[in-house]
Amino acid sequence: MTAKRLPLPKRFNAGLTEDAYAKLRSLNAKWGLGNNYLLVVLLENLDRYADPEKLEQVFQDFIEEYSAPKTAKD
Repeated sequence: MTAKRLPLPKRFNAGLTEDAYAKLRSLNAKWGLGNNYLLVVLLENLDRYADPEKLEQVFQDFIEEYSAPKTAKD
């Protein structure tokens, strides 16, 4: 049976910290998936592995330390 290929129609540039990029590369080394597919797996399955209260606290801590960046809409 031939493996299916997941189409990735949305593309964007993403900036990462050195630590975040190192974790992404580590996942790549373990699973053999490219950065795009790793991000798809992580984000599409976030509710399956992340505790909602802990995730909310992580975002609140980030915003408290760095504030929310301005977007193009702001």
